[in-house]
Amino acid sequence: MSYAYALAGRHPEAREILAQAMTTMAPGQDSAVSFQALVRVWVGHAWLRTGRIEEADALASQAHELAHVHQERGHEAWALHLLGDIARHHQPPEIEPAATHYQQALALAEALGMRPLQVHCHRGLGTLYGAIGQREQARTALSTANAMYRAMEMTFWLREAEAALAQVEGR
Repeated sequence: MSYAYALAGRHPEAREILAQAMTTMAPGQDSAVSFQALVRVWVGHAWLRTGRIEEADALASQAHELAHVHQERGHEAWALHLLGDIARHHQPPEIEPAATHYQQALALAEALGMRPLQVHCHRGLGTLYGAIGQREQARTALSTANAMYRAMEMTFWLREAEAALAQVEGR
């Protein structure tokens, strides 16, 4: 729910729910070990969307470690993607770590057939490349993302990817 509020721009509501969620993720509170990493990823995404990069970074690191230790490759891929988003949002952007995290997440997503995550990785890479002036790489990654978002009818994300591509192309 907090992630939906964050996506909708309803940051005060998202932060309130996130604060409650943080208490349920305290050590010893979450009996479903297999979902600890994934919950941290989604809460981390919501924190990032609401501008709380430090909180997002801490959760992403925890999620990555948990997923790796428990051999949850899909959750690890999502955590890597979040780490890429966080590195891209740092001021200034942490270009190499962002690219590395996105590429690692993309490789895992491709190996596991996780198409929605694949497309998010392409959009992240395209946005990163656009921000650092690598226009051709940005255009390629964002065009791939746009085509995949259309094919999967992920219209919310398609709008963001189309806007990023338009910016790279100077439209």
